[in-house]
Amino acid sequence: MARAKERREPGPGPYILGLRWAEEPGNGFPFDVPAVAAVEGLRLDRPVTLLAGDNGSGKSTLVEAIAQAIGFAAEGGELERLGELPAVPPAVMDETLAPILGRTKPRNGYFLRAESFFNVAAFVDGGGRFAPDGSLYGGVPLHEQSHGQSFLALAANRFGRDGIYVLDEPEAALSVTGAIALLAIVARAARAGSQFVIATHSPVILACPGARVYELGDHGLVETAYDDLEAVQLTRAFLQAPERFLRAALADDE
Repeated sequence: MARAKERREPGPGPYILGLRWAEEPGNGFPFDVPAVAAVEGLRLDRPVTLLAGDNGSGKSTLVEAIAQAIGFAAEGGELERLGELPAVPPAVMDETLAPILGRTKPRNGYFLRAESFFNVAAFVDGGGRFAPDGSLYGGVPLHEQSHGQSFLALAANRFGRDGIYVLDEPEAALSVTGAIALLAIVARAARAGSQFVIATHSPVILACPGARVYELGDHGLVETAYDDLEAVQLTRAFLQAPERFLRAALADDE
């Protein structure tokens, strides 16, 4: 009897609705992180799901688990390129979580990891996915652009309709202007039937229209309105009175 995922036909998302434990989670990091322990409460049935939270809250761990549960290579890249890039150590949660799949399957997909994008870009520029006319990534080799420009070239040329895209802190290479440009690309692709799961600190990206936003922390993971997110509140407060924050940060130096 064919498995459900083999009967799925390409079409608009969502393609993954959530995650379930495929086997009993072990002890120790990352399973002791509250947000990771609560992963079965994560609903991914919107076109865009955003994961916010402080450093160490489990955002990147969950994003990597989601990507590998779908079938992406751990180092990132195209969905269909599994095994073509140099191997990396297995993820801590590899095979521990299984995806709850939607009724359709994506036509394409991309897992963007900022820390391994250099290697992915080198592979692309070396001919692995760089078409003779350069059309797949915009016509300019990625390593001939700045870090931020190459990120946006990837997004503008590879994030299309009926795809699944998992992004881990894409704002790392982007200016505020670049983050706004990325936000527009994500919003358009989501309207065209694609699904995004994004871990981010950026108040710009967290403003994605129609997104479900989870804030991760000691409380686990909680669906949170944009104005109530700590990253948004702290950024607004800092911009209103940067001298107050700086004075508090340097208080120990006096």
